[in-house]
Amino acid sequence: MQINPSINGWIEKFLNQYAADVSDYITDESFFLACQKSGLIYGYVVNYHLDNNLDDTKWDNEEKMKVGFLATLFALHKTKKETDYQLFIEDLFQFYTIISKGNFSFLNMVLPHANSYQKLESIINERLQTNDNIVTKNFTHMVTNSMLYIDVLAFEYYLNQNTINLDFFKNLERKCLALIMFSLNVKKQKSEYDIMLLKMFENSLRYSKVSKVKSNEIIDVVFEGNRSALEGMYLYEIAHMTLISDGVVNENEQVFLSEFALKLGLNKLNQNTGYELVEFINKNKNNLPFYNLNHPVKQFYTNTQDNIAKLVSRNKTRLLKELSESKELVKLLGKSTQSELSFEEKKKVKKQLLDICKSIPSLTIFLLPGGGLLLPILIKFIPQLLPSAFNENLKD
Repeated sequence: MQINPSINGWIEKFLNQYAADVSDYITDESFFLACQKSGLIYGYVVNYHLDNNLDDTKWDNEEKMKVGFLATLFALHKTKKETDYQLFIEDLFQFYTIISKGNFSFLNMVLPHANSYQKLESIINERLQTNDNIVTKNFTHMVTNSMLYIDVLAFEYYLNQNTINLDFFKNLERKCLALIMFSLNVKKQKSEYDIMLLKMFENSLRYSKVSKVKSNEIIDVVFEGNRSALEGMYLYEIAHMTLISDGVVNENEQVFLSEFALKLGLNKLNQNTGYELVEFINKNKNNLPFYNLNHPVKQFYTNTQDNIAKLVSRNKTRLLKELSESKELVKLLGKSTQSELSFEEKKKVKKQLLDICKSIPSLTIFLLPGGGLLLPILIKFIPQLLPSAFNENLKD
């Protein structure tokens, strides 16, 4: 029976046909190594934890990601708990039901009368952002598809503890973003796009104030609280992905990675995760959006700024009205075109701008997880596209 991951019923079909072939793993190291080889962590799935081959030649990258994500969660469930896929569906649905109490946006589209399989299909669609949103589909895989692995780690925590809350997501997101910021600072020679990426990450944090922490203290955020072995290996991989974004890891960056691995407590087996990343890139470089053609941040920035310009233009009248009622915001945005804003000023701009986005339906994408990454680009276009609003209010 042919599986089409874009049509309702694909999860049930996949599990009926392939559940028995999904691998279970003896150790955390073997599971993580399989996750690396599957490509899920790197945003480009090439296999599905199956003992036998699966024909995915007719699937696009998003469809491969959906099946790869589901297969990874099931492989984790088999490794940690049971092989019965009906129990897996119950556990996974319960996991997301608990998370939805925190109003995670990706559950808002779940149909109230659908069965568990259909609801999980909706959840996975939203998690992978496989919708028509013109902005979120252009996030780089380092920010979205690789961050998808946070769900795998959260599901591991849920299976071990039988409970979970949003603090797990918040804390791990905070660790990852702090680590990316720190890793970029490790680079001796940063391109304009590395600096741009660093600034974008600094503006993306919704739950913490990492940007207020001195650069030599940011790494301490990564080691806050407890972590599982899988989380430690994932954090190492995040650092390596960030440093190799320009295609090479130089000597001082390798020293940092080695010291970071020791501090994470990684042994010789799971310290070798970096070699898997290099091997995966070499095999799939032509297909990886993160390493293909232009520098990933340049590609992300170019695509995204074009789309945000369209959003701002289409909502120009409404934005003009909202801005006319926020004179402090207008003055701060005007000031930002001439000089650097202080931390408190940036905080005010972010809060007031998000308040405006709440009132304009097509701009609510800035409220989604990771939407803070887009705010600097939105800020850039407001003065250009709404000059009359700025001139008028700045005179006041």
